[in-house]
Parts: sequence; C-alpha cells; structure tokens
Amino acid sequence: MRRPPHVVSGAYAPPAARRELVAVSADGARLHVEVHGAEGAPAVVLAHGWTCSTAFWAAQIRALTATHRVVAYDQRGHGRSPAARTHSTTALADDLVAVLEAALAPGERAVVAGHSMGGMTIMAAAARPEFTEHAAAALLCSTGSSRLVDEAQVLPVRAGRARTRVTGAVLGARAPLGPVTPVARKILKYATMGPGSAPDKVEACARIVHACPTGVRHAWSQVLAGLDLDADVARLAVPTAVIGGTADRLTPIVHARALAAALPNCVGLTELTGMGHMTPIEAPEAVTGALRELAELYLHTTGTGLDTTEKEKTP
Repeated sequence: MRRPPHVVSGAYAPPAARRELVAVSADGARLHVEVHGAEGAPAVVLAHGWTCSTAFWAAQIRALTATHRVVAYDQRGHGRSPAARTHSTTALADDLVAVLEAALAPGERAVVAGHSMGGMTIMAAAARPEFTEHAAAALLCSTGSSRLVDEAQVLPVRAGRARTRVTGAVLGARAPLGPVTPVARKILKYATMGPGSAPDKVEACARIVHACPTGVRHAWSQVLAGLDLDADVARLAVPTAVIGGTADRLTPIVHARALAAALPNCVGLTELTGMGHMTPIEAPEAVTGALRELAELYLHTTGTGLDTTEKEKTP
C-alpha cells in the first residue's frame, strides 16, 4: 500500500483547511489553494519550494491559525495542483498573483512568504501590480536569485566547471526517487538538511519530496538551472526579511547574504546556524516568528481584514 504524501500525525502533519478553492492562472493552469484561520484575521500567504507542497508549511499553519488567516497553495504540478505545460518564472509569477486575487479581497494586504522556489516566485512577481496591491511585506526563506547550480554544494568537491556540470545532472535527473527507505532518508538529509535534523523532520521532508512526480521535478529543475532573477530582486520594494541556513547545500548562505545586500528594503537577515535548506521544517519556530513579526509590523486590521495599512518599523 502506498504511503501518504505527507506524515499524518505530529507537528508536521498538515491540518485540515477551513476552506479550499481553485485559483486559475493566466494560461489556465488550476492551482489548489487552502485557507486556514478566521476570516478577517491578518493574512499570510505561503508559497512552497521545488518538489514540495502545502504540507511543507504544516508547522507554520498550526502555529499561526489562532491569530492569522493563512493561505497556502500548491505550485503547478505539485501537491494537488495538476501539472501544466508551461514551466517558467513567468508562470510562477502568474500563479502567485492568481492566488492573491482569488484568496484576498480587493485591496487587502498580506505578508507573502516563499521557501526556495517559492521565494523565487515572489521575486518574479515583484513588479506585478497585483503583487504590489496585496503584498505588505515578504519573507524569503532558503532561496537565491541566480547561479543556483554553480553555488550548490551538494557534491563535496571543489567549485568549478566539473562540479557544476555534475550537480546539474544530479538535480535534473529523470530517474524516479522511489519509496522512502532508510537509504533515501540519509541521502535527502545529507543533500537538503542540517546534520542535526531530527528523524521526524527528515521523515516529513522525505515524504513530501518523494511524492513529487518525476516529470514535474525534472521540468522545474531545468528552470532553476537557468535562473536569473537578479534584476527582479531590485524591484522587490516591500519590506523583506531573509532567512538562510548556514549548512544549506542547495542554496548556500551566500545567496541569503547577496539577497539581503541587493534588496531595496531589506528589514533583516537571519542566519540559522547548522540548518540546511528545509528551514520551515528544520527551524519552525524561527520561520514562524519571522512571519509573526512581519505581520505585526506591516499589517494593521480593523477587524474586517479589509482595511490594511503599513506600519513603520521602529529602529
């Protein structure tokens, strides 16, 4: 019997959504969207990364829904969103603004957070009018804007053309990942998580990643291999916080530092010692805390959830 695509108990088991909806992107792609928490509460929108799903944000959803309305969606081809023909950063931006328009009221603002490819989604959408209408602040977790394959440290060899070539082949492999076995857990932990990651966190990540269809994983790997969103970072004008793990092999901490330096309105860089690429699961309290702080600083609600204004951050 096939195992569920996520753990079904514990802190990393995704809670049931209060309601679900479908957002339709510019090219007709249909995106599964979940809404958690009370209507009228300050809104947080979550975009997951490559090979993941809404289940990846389970810890943040559980922690925030008592005081916030949390919107999480499956990127095209991931989770419960059907695969689509188009794979590009333009499509990622189209999808995000479609979700914002479907889940938020006109003029309603939210904290928008993205992990890995989800962070790249935010960068790609930065100049869209729909994004600027709805985004009060942003959080970029374990992500980068360019040179992903060049900088990746998945292979323990010296940087150079050979490492880049082999890394690209490994990350873009068409071979299925297969079942979650002890060996598979060790490989995933080495490649994507810090050495001190607890077994329940490794299991949660492995279930999610292994559930991603092989064709979808490969198609998006090609987009990430050629990623260049450096110009888009300069257009991300909303207050933006950056989080990275010092033991991240997929998007090493140099990416987080580069983003913090390039963003026009960076409000903080958090380097999580010993953490890898899967920061929302590896360090759930830190990521949730950053979301809470951004919401407190940059969202204000009168109780309807529709009257939102930016607050100034005190020094």
